[in-house]
Amino acid sequence: MMESVKKAKSRFRKYPALLAACKSEASVYAKCVVNKDLIKVNNCAEEFNLFKKCLQKSAASMGTRI
Repeated sequence: MMESVKKAKSRFRKYPALLAACKSEASVYAKCVVNKDLIKVNNCAEEFNLFKKCLQKSAASMGTRI
């Protein structure tokens, strides 16, 4: 198997732990998206950015990337 495929699979296996580490941010973002009558660009940008930063921080602490 190619090395890049192995690395990608390794990162993918860590996603459940990354999501679990950011469950509160994910919940806030999901609630924002669900509660919008009309989805427009950047309606939930602040919530998304907080979720994204959490994922990036958690990934860095696990020694991986998203």
